[in-house]
Amino acid sequence: MGFVLGTAVTEQLRTFGGRLFLSDAHRNRLRRSLEICGIDPGIPLVTVFLAAAEVAHHNHALLSNMRGDLGVIVFVTPGDHPSQHGGNGSPPRVAIHTFPLAFQAWKHLYRAGVKLRSVSIQQVPSTSWPIELKCRSRMHYFLADREASQLEPGARAIICHSDGRVSETSTANLLIVRGSRLLTPSPQDALPGVSLEFVRLLAQEHSMPLEARSLSIEDVANADEVLLLSTPSCLLPVVSLNGRPIGAGHPGPMCEKLISLWSNSVGLDIVMQAMDSEFFP
Repeated sequence: MGFVLGTAVTEQLRTFGGRLFLSDAHRNRLRRSLEICGIDPGIPLVTVFLAAAEVAHHNHALLSNMRGDLGVIVFVTPGDHPSQHGGNGSPPRVAIHTFPLAFQAWKHLYRAGVKLRSVSIQQVPSTSWPIELKCRSRMHYFLADREASQLEPGARAIICHSDGRVSETSTANLLIVRGSRLLTPSPQDALPGVSLEFVRLLAQEHSMPLEARSLSIEDVANADEVLLLSTPSCLLPVVSLNGRPIGAGHPGPMCEKLISLWSNSVGLDIVMQAMDSEFFP
Protein backbone atom coordinates (compact mmCIF):
# COMPACT_ATOMS: atom_id res chain seq x y z
CA MET A 1 0.00 0.00 0.00
CA GLY A 2 2.98 2.27 0.44
CA PHE A 3 3.45 2.53 -3.33
CA VAL A 4 -0.11 1.95 -4.56
CA LEU A 5 -1.85 4.36 -2.15
CA GLY A 6 1.08 6.30 -0.69
CA THR A 7 0.12 4.86 2.69
CA ALA A 8 3.24 4.83 4.82
CA VAL A 9 4.56 6.32 8.02
CA THR A 10 8.18 7.34 8.04
CA GLU A 11 11.11 8.85 9.85
CA GLN A 12 14.20 10.42 8.38
CA LEU A 13 17.31 10.39 10.54
CA ARG A 14 20.83 11.50 9.82
CA THR A 15 24.22 10.39 11.00
CA PHE A 16 27.12 12.28 12.49
CA GLY A 17 30.34 10.40 11.93
CA GLY A 18 28.31 7.44 10.75
CA ARG A 19 26.26 7.17 13.95
CA LEU A 20 22.52 7.77 14.11
CA PHE A 21 21.55 11.07 15.70
CA LEU A 22 18.57 11.38 18.07
CA SER A 23 17.52 7.81 17.36
CA ASP A 24 15.32 7.48 20.46
CA ALA A 25 13.33 10.60 19.63
CA HIS A 26 12.73 9.44 16.06
CA ARG A 27 11.71 6.00 17.29
CA ASN A 28 9.19 7.49 19.71
CA ARG A 29 7.67 9.68 17.00
CA LEU A 30 7.40 6.70 14.64
CA ARG A 31 5.68 4.73 17.38
CA ARG A 32 3.10 7.48 17.76
CA SER A 33 2.48 7.61 13.99
CA LEU A 34 1.96 3.85 13.92
CA GLU A 35 -0.50 4.10 16.80
CA ILE A 36 -2.50 6.76 14.98
CA CYS A 37 -2.71 4.55 11.87
CA GLY A 38 -3.38 1.35 13.80
CA ILE A 39 -0.37 -0.37 12.20
CA ASP A 40 1.52 -3.03 14.15
CA PRO A 41 4.80 -3.61 12.31
CA GLY A 42 5.19 -7.01 13.96
CA ILE A 43 8.75 -6.14 14.96
CA PRO A 44 9.77 -4.22 18.10
CA LEU A 45 10.80 -0.72 17.11
CA VAL A 46 13.94 -1.09 19.22
CA THR A 47 14.93 -3.93 16.89
CA VAL A 48 14.09 -1.84 13.81
CA PHE A 49 16.28 1.04 14.95
CA LEU A 50 19.13 -1.24 15.94
CA ALA A 51 18.98 -2.54 12.38
CA ALA A 52 18.94 1.06 11.09
CA ALA A 53 22.07 1.81 13.12
CA GLU A 54 23.77 -1.27 11.68
CA VAL A 55 22.81 -0.32 8.12
CA ALA A 56 24.05 3.24 8.69
CA HIS A 57 27.36 2.01 10.13
CA HIS A 58 27.89 -0.36 7.21
CA ASN A 59 26.95 2.14 4.50
CA HIS A 60 28.90 4.99 6.04
CA ALA A 61 32.04 2.89 5.68
CA LEU A 62 31.36 2.73 1.93
CA LEU A 63 31.63 6.51 1.53
CA SER A 64 34.86 7.43 -0.25
CA ASN A 65 35.32 10.35 2.15
CA MET A 66 34.55 9.55 5.78
CA ARG A 67 33.78 13.22 6.49
CA GLY A 68 30.48 12.72 4.73
CA ASP A 69 27.32 11.52 6.45
CA LEU A 70 24.09 9.75 5.60
CA GLY A 71 20.38 10.30 5.59
CA VAL A 72 18.61 7.23 6.94
CA ILE A 73 14.97 6.46 6.15
CA VAL A 74 12.80 4.07 8.15
CA PHE A 75 9.30 3.54 6.80
CA VAL A 76 6.39 1.20 7.49
CA THR A 77 3.45 0.38 5.21
CA PRO A 78 0.28 -1.56 6.04
CA GLY A 79 1.47 -4.29 3.66
CA ASP A 80 0.68 -5.40 0.13
CA HIS A 81 -2.48 -4.03 -1.49
CA PRO A 82 -4.77 -6.98 -2.32
CA SER A 83 -5.72 -5.49 -5.71
CA GLN A 84 -2.10 -5.77 -6.82
CA HIS A 85 -1.48 -9.25 -5.43
CA GLY A 86 -4.29 -11.47 -6.63
CA GLY A 87 -6.59 -10.49 -3.80
CA ASN A 88 -4.04 -11.30 -1.13
CA GLY A 89 -2.67 -8.78 1.32
CA SER A 90 0.32 -9.17 3.60
CA PRO A 91 1.55 -8.17 7.04
CA PRO A 92 2.98 -4.65 7.36
CA ARG A 93 6.25 -4.00 5.59
CA VAL A 94 9.23 -2.35 7.30
CA ALA A 95 12.05 -0.90 5.20
CA ILE A 96 15.32 0.93 5.83
CA HIS A 97 17.50 2.70 3.31
CA THR A 98 20.27 5.29 3.33
CA PHE A 99 21.71 7.91 1.00
CA PRO A 100 24.63 10.35 1.17
CA LEU A 101 23.42 13.67 2.58
CA ALA A 102 23.01 16.23 -0.21
CA PHE A 103 25.03 19.02 1.41
CA GLN A 104 25.32 20.73 -1.96
CA ALA A 105 21.57 21.41 -1.89
CA TRP A 106 21.68 23.63 1.20
CA LYS A 107 25.27 24.53 2.10
CA HIS A 108 24.98 28.01 0.54
CA LEU A 109 21.90 28.73 2.68
CA TYR A 110 23.91 28.91 5.91
CA ARG A 111 25.30 32.20 4.57
CA ALA A 112 22.75 33.34 1.97
CA GLY A 113 19.69 32.33 4.00
CA VAL A 114 16.31 30.97 2.96
CA LYS A 115 13.61 33.04 1.25
CA LEU A 116 10.05 32.23 2.33
CA ARG A 117 6.77 32.94 0.57
CA SER A 118 3.14 32.79 1.70
CA VAL A 119 1.13 30.51 -0.57
CA SER A 120 -2.48 29.54 -1.19
CA ILE A 121 -1.87 25.88 -0.33
CA GLN A 122 -2.96 25.18 3.26
CA GLN A 123 -1.96 22.68 5.89
CA VAL A 124 -3.94 19.43 5.90
CA PRO A 125 -6.77 19.88 8.45
CA SER A 126 -6.88 17.74 11.57
CA THR A 127 -10.17 16.30 10.32
CA SER A 128 -8.12 14.55 7.62
CA TRP A 129 -5.24 13.37 9.80
CA PRO A 130 -3.61 14.58 13.04
CA ILE A 131 -0.78 17.09 12.69
CA GLU A 132 1.47 14.78 14.72
CA LEU A 133 1.26 12.01 12.10
CA LYS A 134 4.44 11.91 10.03
CA CYS A 135 3.43 10.17 6.83
CA ARG A 136 4.59 9.91 3.24
CA SER A 137 1.60 11.84 1.84
CA ARG A 138 3.29 15.13 0.98
CA MET A 139 1.49 16.41 -2.12
CA HIS A 140 0.45 19.64 -0.40
CA TYR A 141 4.10 20.39 0.40
CA PHE A 142 5.10 19.79 -3.21
CA LEU A 143 2.38 22.10 -4.50
CA ALA A 144 3.19 24.76 -1.89
CA ASP A 145 6.89 24.85 -2.78
CA ARG A 146 6.07 24.93 -6.49
CA GLU A 147 3.85 27.97 -5.93
CA ALA A 148 6.50 29.67 -3.77
CA SER A 149 9.15 29.14 -6.43
CA GLN A 150 6.85 30.56 -9.09
CA LEU A 151 6.34 33.68 -6.96
CA GLU A 152 10.06 34.03 -6.23
CA PRO A 153 12.68 31.75 -7.75
CA GLY A 154 14.42 29.71 -5.07
CA ALA A 155 11.87 30.53 -2.36
CA ARG A 156 10.25 27.96 -0.09
CA ALA A 157 6.68 27.96 1.11
CA ILE A 158 5.53 28.84 4.59
CA ILE A 159 2.37 26.83 5.16
CA CYS A 160 -0.56 27.99 7.30
CA HIS A 161 -3.85 26.54 8.49
CA SER A 162 -7.15 27.75 7.05
CA ASP A 163 -7.55 30.19 9.98
CA GLY A 164 -4.13 31.77 9.39
CA ARG A 165 -2.12 29.97 12.06
CA VAL A 166 1.43 29.37 10.89
CA SER A 167 2.35 25.70 10.68
CA GLU A 168 5.70 24.85 9.05
CA THR A 169 7.55 24.63 5.76
CA SER A 170 7.66 21.56 3.55
CA THR A 171 10.84 20.33 5.20
CA ALA A 172 11.28 22.17 8.48
CA ASN A 173 9.84 23.52 11.69
CA LEU A 174 9.93 27.28 12.27
CA LEU A 175 11.53 29.11 15.16
CA ILE A 176 11.30 32.87 15.50
CA VAL A 177 13.46 35.15 17.60
CA ARG A 178 12.02 38.26 19.18
CA GLY A 179 14.50 39.99 21.45
CA SER A 180 15.65 37.31 23.88
CA ARG A 181 12.54 35.17 23.30
CA LEU A 182 12.38 32.04 21.16
CA LEU A 183 8.92 31.21 19.80
CA THR A 184 7.63 28.30 17.74
CA PRO A 185 4.18 27.14 16.61
CA SER A 186 2.34 25.05 19.17
CA PRO A 187 2.17 21.23 18.88
CA GLN A 188 -1.43 21.65 17.69
CA ASP A 189 -0.21 23.76 14.76
CA ALA A 190 2.85 21.89 13.44
CA LEU A 191 4.42 18.46 13.37
CA PRO A 192 6.41 17.98 16.59
CA GLY A 193 9.97 18.27 15.32
CA VAL A 194 12.84 16.15 16.59
CA SER A 195 15.35 18.85 15.65
CA LEU A 196 13.13 21.49 17.24
CA GLU A 197 13.06 19.55 20.49
CA PHE A 198 16.85 19.21 20.38
CA VAL A 199 17.20 22.98 19.99
CA ARG A 200 14.74 23.51 22.84
CA LEU A 201 17.00 21.45 25.11
CA LEU A 202 20.11 23.30 23.92
CA ALA A 203 18.42 26.64 24.54
CA GLN A 204 17.20 25.54 27.96
CA GLU A 205 20.72 24.55 28.98
CA HIS A 206 21.83 28.11 28.19
CA SER A 207 18.94 29.92 29.90
CA MET A 208 17.07 30.63 26.66
CA PRO A 209 13.55 29.28 27.18
CA LEU A 210 11.57 28.36 24.09
CA GLU A 211 7.83 29.05 24.07
CA ALA A 212 5.35 27.17 21.87
CA ARG A 213 2.21 29.10 20.88
CA SER A 214 0.12 29.89 17.83
CA LEU A 215 1.83 32.34 15.49
CA SER A 216 0.62 34.46 12.59
CA ILE A 217 2.35 35.53 9.40
CA GLU A 218 2.70 38.97 11.02
CA ASP A 219 4.62 37.39 13.90
CA VAL A 220 7.02 35.86 11.41
CA ALA A 221 7.35 39.06 9.37
CA ASN A 222 8.14 41.14 12.47
CA ALA A 223 10.65 38.71 14.01
CA ASP A 224 14.26 39.68 14.60
CA GLU A 225 15.31 36.32 13.20
CA VAL A 226 13.57 33.26 11.76
CA LEU A 227 15.20 29.84 11.75
CA LEU A 228 14.29 26.57 10.05
CA LEU A 229 14.99 23.31 11.87
CA SER A 230 15.18 19.96 10.10
CA THR A 231 17.05 16.67 10.27
CA PRO A 232 19.39 16.93 7.25
CA SER A 233 20.54 20.57 7.43
CA CYS A 234 19.95 20.98 11.20
CA LEU A 235 19.39 24.75 11.29
CA LEU A 236 19.09 27.34 8.53
CA PRO A 237 18.46 31.10 8.72
CA VAL A 238 15.56 32.81 6.94
CA VAL A 239 16.41 36.19 5.41
CA SER A 240 13.13 37.27 3.82
CA LEU A 241 9.39 36.70 3.78
CA ASN A 242 7.33 37.65 0.74
CA GLY A 243 10.21 39.67 -0.64
CA ARG A 244 10.76 41.74 2.52
CA PRO A 245 13.78 41.23 4.79
CA ILE A 246 13.54 39.46 8.12
CA GLY A 247 15.40 41.53 10.68
CA ALA A 248 18.58 42.83 9.08
CA GLY A 249 18.08 40.59 6.05
CA HIS A 250 21.00 38.30 6.83
CA PRO A 251 21.74 35.51 9.34
CA GLY A 252 21.66 36.89 12.87
CA PRO A 253 23.42 36.28 16.19
CA MET A 254 20.92 33.73 17.53
CA CYS A 255 21.38 31.63 14.42
CA GLU A 256 25.13 31.73 14.87
CA LYS A 257 24.85 30.88 18.57
CA LEU A 258 22.53 27.91 18.08
CA ILE A 259 24.63 26.52 15.22
CA SER A 260 27.68 26.77 17.48
CA LEU A 261 25.89 24.98 20.33
CA TRP A 262 24.68 22.27 17.95
CA SER A 263 28.16 21.80 16.49
CA ASN A 264 29.71 21.52 19.94
CA SER A 265 27.10 18.95 20.93
CA VAL A 266 27.80 16.63 17.99
CA GLY A 267 31.56 17.16 17.90
CA LEU A 268 31.88 18.70 14.46
CA ASP A 269 31.24 22.02 12.74
CA ILE A 270 27.97 21.38 10.88
CA VAL A 271 28.46 24.37 8.59
CA MET A 272 32.03 23.48 7.67
CA GLN A 273 31.01 19.89 7.00
CA ALA A 274 28.46 21.16 4.48
CA MET A 275 30.91 23.66 2.97
CA ASP A 276 33.42 20.87 2.40
CA SER A 277 30.80 18.75 0.63
CA GLU A 278 32.37 19.26 -2.80
CA PHE A 279 34.93 16.73 -1.68
CA PHE A 280 32.28 14.16 -0.77
CA PRO A 281 30.84 11.57 -3.14
